[in-house]
Amino acid sequence: MNEKKRRFYIALDEEIYSGEVTDIYFVRTRKILRTKNIRKKVRIEFHVNKLPKGYDWAVFAGLEEALKLLEGKPFTVYALPEGTLFKAGEPLMIVEGYYDDFSVYETPLLGILRHYSSIASKAARMKRLAMDKTLLFFGLRALHPALAPMADRAAYIGGMDAVSGTISQKYLGLKPVGTMPHALILVFGDQVKAWKAFDEIVEDDVPRIMLVDTLYDERVESLMAAKALGDKLYGVRLDTPSSRRGNMRAIVEEVRWTLDLHGYTHVKIVVSGGIDEKSLVELRDVVDAFGIGTSVSFPPSIDISADIVEIEENGVWKPFTKRGKLPGAKQLLRKRPGLNDIIRPFGKGCIPQGYEPLLVKYIENGRIIRDLPCLDEIRRYVIEQLKEVEGPQPI
Repeated sequence: MNEKKRRFYIALDEEIYSGEVTDIYFVRTRKILRTKNIRKKVRIEFHVNKLPKGYDWAVFAGLEEALKLLEGKPFTVYALPEGTLFKAGEPLMIVEGYYDDFSVYETPLLGILRHYSSIASKAARMKRLAMDKTLLFFGLRALHPALAPMADRAAYIGGMDAVSGTISQKYLGLKPVGTMPHALILVFGDQVKAWKAFDEIVEDDVPRIMLVDTLYDERVESLMAAKALGDKLYGVRLDTPSSRRGNMRAIVEEVRWTLDLHGYTHVKIVVSGGIDEKSLVELRDVVDAFGIGTSVSFPPSIDISADIVEIEENGVWKPFTKRGKLPGAKQLLRKRPGLNDIIRPFGKGCIPQGYEPLLVKYIENGRIIRDLPCLDEIRRYVIEQLKEVEGPQPI
């Protein structure tokens, strides 16, 4: 396709897969090595030296796309299973191959793993705080639309219970959820008419959750919605802007009291708009579900880096790396429940009783040799681990 006819400044699948989407110094590195005929087989280790402030662990995500990037290329890949919780300093992935072949793929590979792991880790922190409360990911408006399926997938892996992106049903098999925007009510000019139109037209299997803070007080509009829809009303959503929010907990308690007082105890309360870990903790005992957007879409970065840690000489792997890094490839051993971890030299030494090596081979000389789990399996794996994590809950 002619670049001048492109509507959006996004890279195509083939441009990413071919290594065109990279940093120029990697292109120059490959040119220099090949011109000088320097072919060295290396082991490149992916890890995080330091997690964001307040993070004791993060979630390794994006592996499926990373493997698709390296599939069909002359590499062997070991990695943690997608969805594995990990701590700073632990190995996440090892790629074996000639460096001149690999260099141009470092940028897209790190981009995939960093972005996925950052979103999934933040979602997992929110899920650990909420656990029995429903978390809905409404974060697409904070991102370039080309990233919508990726962001929904990462957030869902981390523990979000549902996503709002319509395109994610096509690519991920996730049925999108959502209520209504303020715009619908403003265009009608009347809350009740808008709510009744929603109930009349929207499919019956969509829960009737009405937005109740557009024109009047939240307590008043919640009662109006309950009277208008009666038993059909599943819930009310409060998306009160910060300029009028005040004490959000007091607002929710007022709405809950009023609904209960009038016999609408079945009506759920959903809160959205600026929800972060602190507000989630403050409201989780009085709210049934949360709509979460920007705090997950733009999370603290999980700064995964990649370093050569071994070079092959005469068929033998020799530890070799830059200063400030630990030479030699590493294996992560874990005893569950919890993150009881030991780091050992890769492929060496015995495995202590009760421990399991987590880095397993996924690609052998360009061929994916292991079945990849489905999206729901990865999410369940994350949630299982979240239940095992000890210590104070992050706020």
